[in-house]
Amino acid sequence: MGIETAHHDDGVTVITVDYPPVNALPVQGWFDLADAILSSGKRPETHAVVLRAEGRGFNAGVDIKEMQRTPGFTALIGANRGCYAAFGAVYDCAVPVIAAVNGFCLGGGIGLVGNADVIVCSDDATFAVPEVDRGALGAATHLARMVPPLMMRRLYFTAATISAQEVAQYGAIHAVVPRAELDDAALAVAREIAAKDTRVIRAAKEAINGIDLQNVHTSYRFEQGFTFELNLAGISDEHRDAFVETGDALKKG
Repeated sequence: MGIETAHHDDGVTVITVDYPPVNALPVQGWFDLADAILSSGKRPETHAVVLRAEGRGFNAGVDIKEMQRTPGFTALIGANRGCYAAFGAVYDCAVPVIAAVNGFCLGGGIGLVGNADVIVCSDDATFAVPEVDRGALGAATHLARMVPPLMMRRLYFTAATISAQEVAQYGAIHAVVPRAELDDAALAVAREIAAKDTRVIRAAKEAINGIDLQNVHTSYRFEQGFTFELNLAGISDEHRDAFVETGDALKKG
């Protein structure tokens, strides 16, 4: 359980997230994931990284229960910094990162997948950013890399769920395959990239990041600032407490 890294002889490194029951990562988990991704990219033998998950879904975001049972703001600040580190690690990894998405991908999962270089999904994969229902903000930066701007706004404001098949219509997803074929499909893309001259691919990754129209680091950090404001106002605690107690969003008005 936790973050597992497997280096293959073909130049592909597979990083697996396994935090039962729903892959909601604790604070340390986000930092561990960031370290695994960046350190893998620094290995000369690694030419491509596959990021995958065990269990029912790819990622359920931060561990809200950990946040609510931890006194003070330690867990809140840790989660914010951990997410920033993990999302940034996917983007800054020296080699391409292929996200293999199964089941649900929520909140922080969008931050990981939206910063990936290639996305492969199982046919049961779904995406959502339920931040507004948790009294928080974040990952709009990354959702906007997957769907058109106005769709991103609707999905964000409503906390609605969208299927992998719908996202694929906009070109963000390389392939949608049966669940049993997900790992093979992700590995196929990774191996195709890994077979090329890694010196060129590494230069290409850095070059493409350098011409991005939006700086994902500063954009996400800007979003996080509003999350801090909501927490200082006590609004976020109301929503997180309601979620921990009932599992439902807090309704107002």
